[in-house]
Amino acid sequence: MVLSSPLSLQAHALTKRHGAITAVDGLSFEVRPGVVTGFLGPNGAGKSTTLRMFLGLDRPSSGAATIGGLRAAELPNPARVVGAMLDARSVHPRRSAGDHLWATARAAGIRRSRVDEMLETVGLADVGSRPAGAFSLGMKQRLGIATALIGDPGIVIFDEPLNGLDPEGIRWARALMRELAAEGRTVLFSSHLMGEMELTADHLIVIHRGTLLADESLPAFIASRTTSWVRVRTPDVAGLSGVLARAGLSTTPTPGQPEALRVRDTSPDQVDHLAATAGVEVSELTLVRDSLEDAFLRMTALDRKAA
Repeated sequence: MVLSSPLSLQAHALTKRHGAITAVDGLSFEVRPGVVTGFLGPNGAGKSTTLRMFLGLDRPSSGAATIGGLRAAELPNPARVVGAMLDARSVHPRRSAGDHLWATARAAGIRRSRVDEMLETVGLADVGSRPAGAFSLGMKQRLGIATALIGDPGIVIFDEPLNGLDPEGIRWARALMRELAAEGRTVLFSSHLMGEMELTADHLIVIHRGTLLADESLPAFIASRTTSWVRVRTPDVAGLSGVLARAGLSTTPTPGQPEALRVRDTSPDQVDHLAATAGVEVSELTLVRDSLEDAFLRMTALDRKAA
């Protein structure tokens, strides 16, 4: 299905206080359709509280969280507009997966056949009659995703959808989110698995202590907040260091790897050329870039120091 009227999520100076504690502090951002947006922040950053305010489960202290310009309570049939999975474990343990989905579908006026479609989509068709309490965490995650999608919504919100999934399940969930975005839907998901975030998200929203740190595309985030270097291995560390120094390149040793050097502000080809010209043997040349996790940890560490 390709949506004709995609909707966005918008936070407008969104704030949530619990007594003297400010969980979310003036957040403003937009989650747009057609891309997978990753929602990043350390534990306690305010991610879950923000998602709950979008869904009308928590009331903002000030500001607003809107879905297509409307608050959740103003949506005529929420299940057909926004689907969410916040806690995959919140299913009655004695209710079967099929009955759970049917109860959700019936409350939203959705046809019965949609239940079978969703069980097939998430890979639970063979266990739809089993009680959810007997499911593994990964199976509960799949059921939670099916519940979020039962109304064929234009907006989907997943809080830690990859928890408990095996490698095949993670690959499936990643492909599903990208497929939903390709159909024109608005997809927002949080995850503490940085490697998977890097493989899945097109855009990042990063918060810490309830405030916005970044709202930009994944490539822009990585390019502006990471560094790269060349890792070179050689049996003649001193000789190569001297060759590179004469070319204006600085080297640093690699901890625990006596034959490896880090060389910044260059390329593997340039290091290879300099070494070959000087007759220095090289056994490895690898371009290494900081990961998304490196950039994220560096950013939140700086924010902690600033606070």
